[in-house]
Amino acid sequence: MEIKILKDEKNDSELEINNLTIAELLRGYLNKDDDVELAAWRRDHPSKNPILKIKTKSKSAKKILKDAVSDIEKELEKLEVEFKKAK
Repeated sequence: MEIKILKDEKNDSELEINNLTIAELLRGYLNKDDDVELAAWRRDHPSKNPILKIKTKSKSAKKILKDAVSDIEKELEKLEVEFKKAK
C-alpha cells in the first residue's frame, strides 16, 4: 500500500491512498473521533487513487490518524483471537 501526503498542516491533511478499501476504513474510524470535523475521501475518476481529507478541531490531524490506525489494529487483533477460538 502506498500513501502520498498531499497536504500536511496541523489541523488539515490530505492523503492519496492507492487502496479504496483502506481509505473507506480510515474514514469510518476517523469519524468516530469527536475532534474530527471532516473525514472524507474523493476520487476524481475511477482510474485515479482516492484522496482522504482530514480536518480536525483542535488535535493534530497526524495524531488522530495514528489513533485511528491503532484502533483498527486493536480491532483486527480481537477478530483474530475470536476467529481462532471459533475453529
